[in-house]
Amino acid sequence: MYLSWTAGRLDRLHARIDAARAALDAQLVRRASVAMELATSSLLDPAASLLLDAAHAARQAEDDQREVAESQLSLALRAVFEEPAQVAALMAEPGGEDAVRDLTAAVRRVPMARRFHNDAVRAARAVREHRLVRYFRLAGKAPFPLAFEMDDAPPPALTPEGAPA
Repeated sequence: MYLSWTAGRLDRLHARIDAARAALDAQLVRRASVAMELATSSLLDPAASLLLDAAHAARQAEDDQREVAESQLSLALRAVFEEPAQVAALMAEPGGEDAVRDLTAAVRRVPMARRFHNDAVRAARAVREHRLVRYFRLAGKAPFPLAFEMDDAPPPALTPEGAPA
């Protein structure tokens, strides 16, 4: 009975990982899309084209390079929106306020989605490390869950502490 209960729990944990990964992917795509939209608009200066390159690379990255590409997008966002004055100038432009609001929401949701995914991975790993789970192969053929590690720190100017007044 214990083995059956543990196998069911492990199955639910793997389903939770799949759902959390889908939510994380959706948030990463949303962030890259908002960054690309902002970079292609006429609201930013031409020097901010590095944002476009990083966002495009993040959208096109293969699974094995995704973490690196998303981290580079985070670095590009921090470089472009380093100063609150830059964000304030962008908000003063027509349509800039909506763009900043969308980007702020996108960069704030990514760390939460990543945290939910990594918590689900941590819980599944804890169950899979039990001796009985390994001996009786209760995980079946499910791949060993891997955490998604990336630099997801938002630009300081887009956080509540650094937002322009």
